[in-house]
Amino acid sequence: MARRDHSFICQSCGAVYTRWQGKCEACGGWNTIAEEVAVAASVPAAQRSSRKGRAVALETLQGTAKPAPRLICGIGELDRVAGGGFVPGSVLLIGGDPGIGKSTLLVQASAALAERGQRVVYVSGEEAVDQVRLRAQRLGLDRAEVGLAAETNAENIIATLSGGPPVHMVVIDSIQTMWSDSVESAPGTVTQVRTSAQLLVRYAKQTGACVILVGHVTKDGQIAGPRVVEHMVDAVFSFEGDGGHQFRILRAQKNRFGPTDEIGVFEMTGRGLAEVANPSELFLSNRDAGAPGTAVFAGMEGTRPVLVEIQALVAPSSLGTPRRAVVGWDPNRLSMVLAVLDARCGVRLGGHDVYLNVAGGLRIGEPAADLAVAAALVSSLTGAPLPADAVYFGEASLTGAVRQVSQAPARLKEAAKLGFARAVVPAGGLDGIEAPVAVTPVASLAELVAGVAARAPRRPAMRESRSLEPRDAVPRSAEHAQWSEEGGR
Repeated sequence: MARRDHSFICQSCGAVYTRWQGKCEACGGWNTIAEEVAVAASVPAAQRSSRKGRAVALETLQGTAKPAPRLICGIGELDRVAGGGFVPGSVLLIGGDPGIGKSTLLVQASAALAERGQRVVYVSGEEAVDQVRLRAQRLGLDRAEVGLAAETNAENIIATLSGGPPVHMVVIDSIQTMWSDSVESAPGTVTQVRTSAQLLVRYAKQTGACVILVGHVTKDGQIAGPRVVEHMVDAVFSFEGDGGHQFRILRAQKNRFGPTDEIGVFEMTGRGLAEVANPSELFLSNRDAGAPGTAVFAGMEGTRPVLVEIQALVAPSSLGTPRRAVVGWDPNRLSMVLAVLDARCGVRLGGHDVYLNVAGGLRIGEPAADLAVAAALVSSLTGAPLPADAVYFGEASLTGAVRQVSQAPARLKEAAKLGFARAVVPAGGLDGIEAPVAVTPVASLAELVAGVAARAPRRPAMRESRSLEPRDAVPRSAEHAQWSEEGGR
């Protein structure tokens, strides 16, 4: 006879408690613990103890591993993030804000695979079949042979998939709407999400079908539901973007069959999502090259070099605590750069409001942007525009030194391809490497500050503000002085 087990589970992290309480001790969330009832089959203890396991054959590390076959949909940016295509038998989890374009992207991918002769099934738990058809008609994909279904029961979905011809890819939109008969909980709870995901993962591994799960996100941008679902799947993709911009970014946070931190850039158009082959050109479009406070950062997103514009605005503050507003970068990293500029370079920003923005809505996570951020801050403070044909990259240390970063040749190659003629890089980072652009090495942030301050217009108001004290600036080298004079021309 079945036994009912009552438990209290946190809907954010999946922690289990024996009684209800207001705050989850595991994740710190308030009012996230809910009561759930699970039905477990009662098995006598004698039968459980007498059960024996099955011996598993062991193999050695030697031997040749065959590369996993791929399902290539033809959308280059999506195949790139997936590691060259979808692996049969894998399970992917895609999360993103509501209305960002997750369903649109998956409908396009399903239609592209169906046109290549693959059998694709699209199961929607949030929309009716007619709504999915209307989206396909707007995208001009209504002729694709894609199987549609509006179902939320996991057992019914698996029975439908198993009863017909072999399926190559299955899209579940979304996993929070799925429920199973084996547990007595409302759809969307931790128990239902975990149980439904387990059933779909088992189906993918047994049949070799690629299963794509769509997940909701919380206010913080994290995929909702228990973290155990992210551990169960083979890849976790995040679909990012800003409603004020036309492009979207697909980022790989976890991938067992490809590189992580890889990105794919799409542009939202009237015909759906169009892939962007050269995202650097998109991020740098319509930039004001002659304005102070702007610097071009040569960054890396996975294996792809991406050039973005860093915008900084430094203004005198009338508040007791100046504002520090950051969009697209780590606020803690900005605080560290400001502290190093103050302590090591004599740049006094304690009485100024600082606003920092990564143009285009891209989020940067690597510390190699420290040099570009510092250059933009000093440029905005002094009113000196930076050279329009220069890129910056380098990591700043707490001592004021500029440290080397990885994949510097790829960054410079991308800069040369987009027409940039010079680059400000860490000293010693290109020893023995022929650079395609003119390189200006800097060993410390003080050298960078001296070079930017030398190009500032002579204004009495600046000298009276004493935000940049000459006594704290280090002497410039002859090579750096030549670079400053060339930039002025």
